[in-house]
Amino acid sequence: MNQRELFLKHVAQTSDIPFSGIDLDIERAEGIFLYAKNGRQYYDMISGISVSNIGHCHPKVVNAITEQSKKYMHLMVFGEYNQSPQVKYAETLCNILPKELESVYFTTGGSEAVEGALKLAKRFTGRREIISFKNAYHGSTHGSLSVMGDDYFKNGYGPLLPDVKHLVYNDQSQLAGITTATACVIVELVQGEAGVRTGDPDFIKALLNKCNETKTLLIADEIQTGFGRSGKLFAFQDYDIVPDILTIAKGMGGGLPIGAFISSQKIMRSFTNNPVLGHINTFGGNAVCVAAAQACLEVIVEQNLSSRANEIESLIKNELKHPLIKEVRIKGALAAIDFGNEELNMRVIKKCIESGFITDWFLFCPTAMRFAPPLIISDQQLRDALKILKKVLDSES
Repeated sequence: MNQRELFLKHVAQTSDIPFSGIDLDIERAEGIFLYAKNGRQYYDMISGISVSNIGHCHPKVVNAITEQSKKYMHLMVFGEYNQSPQVKYAETLCNILPKELESVYFTTGGSEAVEGALKLAKRFTGRREIISFKNAYHGSTHGSLSVMGDDYFKNGYGPLLPDVKHLVYNDQSQLAGITTATACVIVELVQGEAGVRTGDPDFIKALLNKCNETKTLLIADEIQTGFGRSGKLFAFQDYDIVPDILTIAKGMGGGLPIGAFISSQKIMRSFTNNPVLGHINTFGGNAVCVAAAQACLEVIVEQNLSSRANEIESLIKNELKHPLIKEVRIKGALAAIDFGNEELNMRVIKKCIESGFITDWFLFCPTAMRFAPPLIISDQQLRDALKILKKVLDSES
């Protein structure tokens, strides 16, 4: 069997034809590029789905991983041991967040962060109801799947969490559904899998006011938009609000698996009693992953990559024009290139990958192509990548 056949036989698949049958056998990755065993170079224009914000194998991250792995890689992580990598990173993170976000619970990824945040909100408020929005994506474990705003991906997995309601995003009349029975509202300030749909500022303000009025906790899901991707370090900073709980992951670890949910000491202490050990995670806050996250955050801050995301947005707006493109929805370095036609979109994606340009689609917007390059991409590299896309589009004209 060749590598592709072994991949299909032994690695669990989630679709019948992964990447439409394209055989991507990546040997290494560096900066904005992936390299196949045959020497083919690919532009990674989705950053591993908004993970590699500082590119692949950043030297500072690799060094942090190497140095920490020489000391220790795993200890018990239930908050029982004082581990310097955790403490250092939590302090660094909290120092750049609003003062209300002062207590970090580490997880191994985004879905786990959402699970913990939902549990925390129910435990602190004593309420059961959870509100999300249609076309929202928050993960695929049972709790996070319950707050997903699309029924297709839930089929076959019921019963899910009870007492979950989905409102229409950006519709202020829907906010009447938030009541004193609501434990929390979980929201993406920029709906990612819906095809980059940004929250209207007036709607977000009204949402916050309604949550404050009903003493409902507001959870901001920044798993895809965080760590500079949206043009700010976190998208909520664009709306002049502070969520009660913040969930983060993806671009956090420089390529290693790590996530977190962050809240106040008052709210987070709900996990310490009735019952004790109110939330447990074996690998959350793994020392090597935290060391990588520390290095990643330092690179983002030192190089001001949040501002770089805005420069990427401007360049894309100025240079990405083609008759086949119906709309470009963009926030920072996260864009949905919408062709208004699913079949066309899938053909373009396949041709792009065959031409050395890695991209994909959005779960709830199959007519649009995802564009989310590493924030370290240069203007010339971005223009070169866009030339590949334009050439593909010309072939479809």
